[in-house]
Amino acid sequence: MASRWSRLLDGWLFTWPIDASADRHFNRDMALANRFMTAQSTVATRRWGAPAIVTLAAMAALAALTADAAARQARPAPTTEATAPRQAGEPIMAIVSIGSQRVTFYDADGWILRAPVSTGTTGRETPAGVFAIIEKDKDHHSTLYDDAWMPNMQRITWNGIALHGGPLPGYAASHGCVRMPYDFAEKLFDKTWIGMRVIISPNDAAPVEFSHPALFVPNAEAVAAAPARAEPLAHEAAETAKTADEAKKAAATAAREAASLTAPLRKLEWLKTRADAELAFADKTLAAAKTDQAKARAEELKQKAAAKAAEAGTQLDRAKADAKSKLDAAAAVKDAAKAAETKKAAAAKAASEAKLTLEPVSVYISRATQKLYVRRNTHKRSPDGGEVFDATIEAPVTIRNPDKPIGTHVFTAVARDGAGLGAGLRWTAVTIDNGDDAKDALDRITIPQDVLDRIAPTALPLSSIIVSDEPLSRETNYRTEFVAVLNNQPQGGFLMRRPSVNVPVASGNYWGDDGFGFFFPRNWNSQPPNTRPRAGQYNQPMQQLWRW
Repeated sequence: MASRWSRLLDGWLFTWPIDASADRHFNRDMALANRFMTAQSTVATRRWGAPAIVTLAAMAALAALTADAAARQARPAPTTEATAPRQAGEPIMAIVSIGSQRVTFYDADGWILRAPVSTGTTGRETPAGVFAIIEKDKDHHSTLYDDAWMPNMQRITWNGIALHGGPLPGYAASHGCVRMPYDFAEKLFDKTWIGMRVIISPNDAAPVEFSHPALFVPNAEAVAAAPARAEPLAHEAAETAKTADEAKKAAATAAREAASLTAPLRKLEWLKTRADAELAFADKTLAAAKTDQAKARAEELKQKAAAKAAEAGTQLDRAKADAKSKLDAAAAVKDAAKAAETKKAAAAKAASEAKLTLEPVSVYISRATQKLYVRRNTHKRSPDGGEVFDATIEAPVTIRNPDKPIGTHVFTAVARDGAGLGAGLRWTAVTIDNGDDAKDALDRITIPQDVLDRIAPTALPLSSIIVSDEPLSRETNYRTEFVAVLNNQPQGGFLMRRPSVNVPVASGNYWGDDGFGFFFPRNWNSQPPNTRPRAGQYNQPMQQLWRW
């Protein structure tokens, strides 16, 4: 049968004309078949006849087309580096497509840079979701993977997911990071900024122009007044801090002086007790005297003891009065220092809030927790790396039909919609996890008015609103903007890493010297679970911070 099929194939290939230029996508099997054309045989033609040959030809042609389509689907055309044919503005966001193995950077007017990437392999998948750049290192070396060189590293999670230069074999091959071409990563490094949005999508996604009544509308007067308000408040905060420091020093000095009175008082109390004891002994001696001479001597001793006891009492009373005066003064200075510290904290908080109004605001709305979270970058360096993000606003939010999926959508204010500081904002939307479409998602949400009053009037370009079914990832902490992963997508790149330590989160309950305070603990993963399928959910116990 095999030899018969070979003869038949030979005959068909001899009689069926094939134009190689008509199909440039034959796979290797078809290329092998082309080589059979040189074995011209008419045996099968004569034996099987024309109808069979036509049938076999049609079957072969259909198989070729099917193989060609499958090949195109399995091996999409490789992405090449590209630069938009226009003057590029500041990059606003990056979108990584896992399906297309491609990263695209966008400014306010569209894409500006594009390049192939290599994301995580099976079991080490790059998690899909919403991130932001939190740290940059020009010459980074991994502490997790044998000192591997990761040049022009731009970290998006503290447990070790990042964009960096690396080898690109043409398919997913990393341990969870996003590898970019070396030259591309180097060219990009100085263009990006801490807090820049990075979206990792399972499939292709791109920002589209978008408008909706729920998006922030800045107030011209508030925007114009914000810088003028921030400067005097910062000056006032500095002055109150200076006053508080001086009051603190005065209180410390008064406390030391008060403490220094303790030893002399104890000594005077001991001398008074001893003098009283001598007087008592003199009284007993006088009472026991039998002769006039003994009585005279005892009386003399008693008079001396009485004078000594009286002097000791006078010195003790004087010392106690002096001590009380100094203790009262120390208490007053301490109260003044406490009041100065309270005023300092209030001034620092007001100055910080005024300064934050000059920064773009990011809002995350979670259907899973029915909460709204607000973040702004303070640009204050953290001792353990990265920058501190303020997180003093967290509030309940109303979502209509809360059991219905809402999807994951990122709305970004890309520019002012007109001239002047008080102009409106021009927005785009990116959807990476379907539920509702972007418009319907916002239709379902009611943001508390007091929150809107605090953040909307001074909203600036680069502000954003993220709406998602997901809770915030446990990788969200005081050194990140927001980290949210799609729990219906594999997260092997997270599972292969130790999660970040349970770190303090900024809170309005306490304000440090710079107006940004922190409290323990906050475990984002302890929030109420989402109602969506949780396949591949990143849910490991908190462990020590692992810097890769």
